[in-house]
This record gives sequence, structure tokens and C-alpha cells, in this order.
Amino acid sequence: MTSSSPFTPADNAFMTQALDLAEEGRGAVEPNPLVGAVVVKDGQVVGQGWHAKFGGPHAEVAALESAGAKARGATLYVTLEPCAHQGKTPPCSQAVIAAGISRVVAAMEDPFPQVAGQGFNQLREAGIEVASGLLSKRAAELNAPYLKLLSRGRPWMMAKWAMTLDGRIATSVGDSQWISSDASRAVAHQLRGRVDGIMVGSGTARADNPQLTARPAGPRTAVRIIVDGNATLLLGSKLVQTARECPVLVAVGRDAPIEHCRRLESAGCEVLVCEGPNRVGRLESLLDALGKRRMTNILIEGGGRLLGNLFDIHEIDEVHAFIGPKLIGGAASAGPIGGNGVERLRDAMQLSSIVSRQLGDDVYLRGRIARAG
Repeated sequence: MTSSSPFTPADNAFMTQALDLAEEGRGAVEPNPLVGAVVVKDGQVVGQGWHAKFGGPHAEVAALESAGAKARGATLYVTLEPCAHQGKTPPCSQAVIAAGISRVVAAMEDPFPQVAGQGFNQLREAGIEVASGLLSKRAAELNAPYLKLLSRGRPWMMAKWAMTLDGRIATSVGDSQWISSDASRAVAHQLRGRVDGIMVGSGTARADNPQLTARPAGPRTAVRIIVDGNATLLLGSKLVQTARECPVLVAVGRDAPIEHCRRLESAGCEVLVCEGPNRVGRLESLLDALGKRRMTNILIEGGGRLLGNLFDIHEIDEVHAFIGPKLIGGAASAGPIGGNGVERLRDAMQLSSIVSRQLGDDVYLRGRIARAG
């Protein structure tokens, strides 16, 4: 016989509200987690807030300030354990205690080493009732990029492509503009505006001569990351020409010609030498380096070789596919993902948390790669 849940339907409703609020910070708070908070007294919401900007007040503080004196004796619903350490802002646990909150309901513990249960302990020591685990799965999904960066030291990798109905991203001669509609491209620019980096391979940089900026600008300015083992990025490319206005990082191999690297550096690009015995090894080194820089979300815009390499090492976490109602055909026409792929359908990567919508005549489909466990 299973025990009954310690949480009421009202608890679920208020935590859902807090999780919805947390989403408001996406793109503005990373590498910090997304957090929302709601203060409830006598069954009524008396304060709410979310972490709105990196370095700014945390969700709990914003919600408590919103509640004012009404916070005394109230319940605080928060999507992540209140921090217990001095960072860019004072400890939230102490603010909760000072406000006179009597009960805290949290969705999950914060695995950040300087928190990791200490916030809960401080609250309990102050006589505050603490309950955690409410809607924890949704909370973990909300902060999957933050959790991956903490656990694996690598950013969340979001694969994005536009393709025809028959699964082609370009014709046999490389023509690809435009497969998707204006509405789809507008959504793609929104994605660009909330990530830390936009990554392409050297082939895509040469063939498309992209600028890789968000238009209009979003809350973040992404570093343009070019995976270019031999430092072949052209000085006349849009990327290099705008490198002093918007950062460009060129990831090269140890054997990249030094004169190529110096030319790119003189033009304003950062050249990062990635160790590794082959392209895949260098790519893994790059992901580790981006993680050390606390980059949380990376948008990969192709091409097929780069996406294939990431697919083969299981480093694609999320997919954003824009499907245009066009047919190209042709055995030589490129598909979105190259690499080795899988031999058996049972080994195919499966999407979860799938969302689809129509954008003009296109279909936009996004989802996350389902991981075992």
C-alpha cells in the first residue's frame, strides 16, 4: 500500500504558478538556474517573483519584497532550494527566515555544491517547516541545462535545422535559401537571442557565409563558434568582418597553420586550440572548454557533419526542426545529420517532451532527447 502524497491540490497549483514564473528568466539568468517563487497566505497569493537577471535579486527575494509584511506566517513555494551562501547576492535562506515565513515548499534540492541541502538545513534550524519534491520532474526539465553543466561540465546542446518534407537541408548543389518561411526564421532568431553560443562547422561557414546574430537582438549576445580544424575561415566572411562587434571563437586543431590563426586573431577573432587525436576528440575538448566558461546553452546550426559528430557522441540534447512543405529529392541532396548514425532502428534517438506548431506553411517541431534513467 502506497503512502498518500504530503502535498495538496492547492500546493500543486501554487508550485505550477512558480514554475511558470521561472520561465520568465530564460535567456537572462544563465549560468544561474531559472527560479520562480510564490508567497501564499490563507490560501491567497500575496507575493510572487522570479530570478529576472544574472546578478540581480533571486526569485525568493523578489517574491518576499512583493509580499511585504504579509509574508510573516505565510508559505513560500519555490522551484529550487533557496541558496545558503553569499554569491553575487546575499543568501536567500536568511531572507526567508527574516521575512517570517512559516513553511517552505520546494520542487527540488539545488545540487550546486555550495547549496546542496544547506539551504533546507538552515530553514529547518530556524523552525521553518520544509517540504521538497513537489513537481520535481518538471523542475528538473526546466533547469536541465543548468543541471547538465553542474553534473557533466558541458553545455546543453540544441540542434536546429530547416528541412524539406523529404528531409533535405539543401539541394545537390548546396542551394538552401530559403527552405523555411519568414515566420520560422523569426523563431530561429529568438532562439539565437537566448543562448550563449551559436555553433557551425567550417563547411557551413564557407557555403552560407552566415552572420549568426539574433535579429532583433535578444537578452543575450551569443558567441559565434566555428569548428574549423585548419583555421580556414575567410577574412572576408561576415563572421570575421563583424568579429569586433560580436564575438567569434574559432576552434582549431593543434596542426592548424599558425599564420592562419594569427590572421584570424588580428581580425578580432579568438582562436582556441582544441586537443584531440581526431575531429571528434577535438570536438569533445571544445565542449569541455565551453563548459569551463560556464556556457549553458549552445545552438548548433549545422552542417550535417558537425551535427553527425555530436549525434554519434550523444551530445545533442534538444532538437528544433523547421519543416517546409517542399520536396527536393535527389540521392546527393544533404540531410541534417551525418556521422555514422545507428544501424538498427531500436538504437535511434527518441524525442520526448515534444511540442509542434504551425508557422505559416511550415511545421515547427521541438523536443528533447530521451535519456535512459
